[in-house]
Amino acid sequence: MIKGLIFDLDGVITDTAEYHYLAWKSLAEKIGIEIDREFNEQLKGISRMESLELILERGGKADAYTDAEKEELATQKNEEYKESIKEITPKDILPGISELLKEAKEQKLGLVLASASKNGPAIMERLEIMDLFDGIVDPASLKAGKPDPEIFVRGAEMLGLSTRECVGLEDAEAGIQAINGADMFSVGVGSEEAMREADYAVADTADLNLQTILEKAGS
Repeated sequence: MIKGLIFDLDGVITDTAEYHYLAWKSLAEKIGIEIDREFNEQLKGISRMESLELILERGGKADAYTDAEKEELATQKNEEYKESIKEITPKDILPGISELLKEAKEQKLGLVLASASKNGPAIMERLEIMDLFDGIVDPASLKAGKPDPEIFVRGAEMLGLSTRECVGLEDAEAGIQAINGADMFSVGVGSEEAMREADYAVADTADLNLQTILEKAGS
């Protein structure tokens, strides 16, 4: 029986992908590297440092910076991103998600955020949904990022549940792989191609329905 829902943040609860893209694009330009939206798809669902490594690799600069300099570049990007997300309000919650969260709480399901974003708590506060969640997995405490299943295993542990008693919701391929690796029912939001490994997928958050999810997950 399903007793908990474990959510990714970007692309599932709200869409901060555009803010991330513009901040990475700005940083890349400063160091002489061009990135476009197509390349940006590779950066979804992975950590800040992994994203930076991919950008440096693209520009042929993988070995051009020390670890300390890379940390500084990642910090620069994050400062620009944090400035831009100050504009986020509850209106930025994706279609259907407010209803899904409220219905889940009414049915006494546990809710946990499992996002690679260190800015998760700040964004949740701006969206005014922090009080609906029972916990947030701290990405800094993890040994490995997605597609490693650790973040979803930790989410289930926070609720005192087994992974089989939880459903994970994601919009990134790496995230779906992480949910599946945790032996958890995976719900994907996105294109058929990107979500081909999900146990159940919809094209848009507006298509998410709690009862359908619970039925599909065998609750």
